Amino acid sequence: MKDSKELYTSMFTSYPDVVNVKEMIEMLGGISPTLAYRILKKNVIKSIKIGREYKIPKVNIISYIIQDNFD
Repeated sequence: MKDSKELYTSMFTSYPDVVNVKEMIEMLGGISPTLAYRILKKNVIKSIKIGREYKIPKVNIISYIIQDNFD
């Protein structure tokens, strides 16, 4: 599992440590904005909401991808 985390971490080096919804959508392969907001509202990927904007730590997206692919 460590190799998988390193692989995904290296794939997303161009993204900042904390991303916005648009960047999360790109990282997840272009999912729809509706699905992205549903994932965030249901706390499937942990995030912080500041005002009207979501701030998502990149490591939470990587953990979601790894969990989704290896469960």
